[in-house]
Amino acid sequence: MPDTANPFSRVNFLTSAGPTGGLPPDDLPELAFAGRSNVGKSSAINALAGRKRLAFVSKTPGRTQTINFCDLAGRARLVDLPGYGYARVPQAVRDQWDQLVGGYLGSRGALAGVVVLMDARHPFTPHDQHLLQWLRPAGRRLLVLLSKCDKLSRQERTKVLKAARARLAREAQTAEVLLFSSHSGEGVEQARALLEGWLRAAPQE
Repeated sequence: MPDTANPFSRVNFLTSAGPTGGLPPDDLPELAFAGRSNVGKSSAINALAGRKRLAFVSKTPGRTQTINFCDLAGRARLVDLPGYGYARVPQAVRDQWDQLVGGYLGSRGALAGVVVLMDARHPFTPHDQHLLQWLRPAGRRLLVLLSKCDKLSRQERTKVLKAARARLAREAQTAEVLLFSSHSGEGVEQARALLEGWLRAAPQE
């Protein structure tokens, strides 16, 4: 039986929106997931939802070119944003993605928080930094997931987590930071609990 108190236990694909429109009504709290191409964003969404194929996982970076919306138990939405930073994608397509994602993040009133995934082995790429700088004045709740952390040793994981938190603090970026692995399950329960809290608080804001 699904846990009715946990919206991630009842998540289903809703719709996709592209440059020409198609956004659902701005009437429910939304959690947006962003990250560079092939960083493990779709796998993270699947792990949080306890599904294998809710978000399509592709080995071809840059495949997702629309904003994909999933319904969370009829009371919130999970939003999968197109990946960024893949050099082989034509510039015109990258510009189109930037406009699509920027327009959504800048104007969506129902946005309860943004989850940014970074590869724990190579965090804070120039594209990651650009996104974080853009998000800072927007004042959105922010969770940074250091993905694929299972590929690091315990000592390396501790070091990268400490360094990421220190860097965000130096840059006056208010954010939660967690080690995350959709493969080993590390950080999945913590991230889910935090995001559920954001959703519970959203109607009161």
